[in-house]
Amino acid sequence: MAIVTHPAMIKTVCMGRRWGKTFTAGVLSAETANAGARVAWVAATYRNSRPLWRFVEALSVQDNRIRVRASEHEIIMPSGGSVAIYSADNPVSLRGEAFDLVICDEAPQYTPEVWSDVLMPTLADRDGRAYLIGTPKGRNWFYHEYMRGLTDGKLQASFNAPSAANPMPQIQRAAELARERVSARTYRQEWLAEFVTDGAFFVGVDAAATLAPQPYKNGHSYSIGVDWARSTGGDWTVFAVMDATTQGLAAIERLNGQAYDVQLSRLTALWQSYGCPPILAEANSMGGPLIEGLQRGGLSVTGFTTTAASKHEIITALELALERGEIKIINDPALIMELNAYEKRDRSGLPAYSAPPGMHDDTVIALALALQMARGSGIRIGW
Repeated sequence: MAIVTHPAMIKTVCMGRRWGKTFTAGVLSAETANAGARVAWVAATYRNSRPLWRFVEALSVQDNRIRVRASEHEIIMPSGGSVAIYSADNPVSLRGEAFDLVICDEAPQYTPEVWSDVLMPTLADRDGRAYLIGTPKGRNWFYHEYMRGLTDGKLQASFNAPSAANPMPQIQRAAELARERVSARTYRQEWLAEFVTDGAFFVGVDAAATLAPQPYKNGHSYSIGVDWARSTGGDWTVFAVMDATTQGLAAIERLNGQAYDVQLSRLTALWQSYGCPPILAEANSMGGPLIEGLQRGGLSVTGFTTTAASKHEIITALELALERGEIKIINDPALIMELNAYEKRDRSGLPAYSAPPGMHDDTVIALALALQMARGSGIRIGW
């Protein structure tokens, strides 16, 4: 199989549903360990690791020379090689390890830091190899690794394995049935294993991203959306300026690690440069006192309390605006990446929206708030 025999050190494999990735990864792990190598088979979560461990544990039944270390989720081959099961939601257990082969199962569900900061270093000591396998999930870090493999082709290579490539007739029939029963977008992503441009929650991002930053224009109306971050930490404070007249994003300003007085000063300067427009700012946590400070300074600021219901309202409004082509946004790489990686999840029957773990949605929230204020839709602010 070309995927297995290709000499690249890192292989990114986009697989459709029911392609047989667990079986293939299990056989590859066993054969590599049987040759005396150390193998890490990494699941996205601890719960996802259970079928992987069952697969590995079953090998010991076939050969009583294999030692099982159940507490460590590891088996030791007669050759001295080993296969250990890990989960990406507990990366601490992987730090300091060294492997000949790392298999990243359902890699698109990992945070980018698990791959770049934890797993990649485990390959250095032994000049190891890695397989990044999974079904596409928007244009997150897995997409960028896949594209890097297409460009490189030597040290890193990428492959596509649609569900229909599975030789089992029942899987091929299931793929054909899916073609008739799911949307074209879902079929392309889940069964053909393609990175579709609208594979993420927001549709029409690339088509909307046609603008350059725009200065203030006389006669135009503007609004500003604000998503605050702590003065220290990994999040960003973002100010998004929407031209309500053209329904286009006019400016984005990001601050990271800045003291609150600096953030307030920068927002005030931006507010003045765009004709003192109305501001809709996040009011949760430290947002309340910051908004009060701005109001004392004469800025027209309304607080937005983020709840599951209120977030649903502003995010779905942004979703529809992008899908219908009603707004344009700045061609800004960080904004586009956040929009393409954004996710909708159902928790206890309620919709929840967020960036994938390890990524940010600060710019998305600021844009959604700016759009909401620009349209003056009478949203329930709650502050």
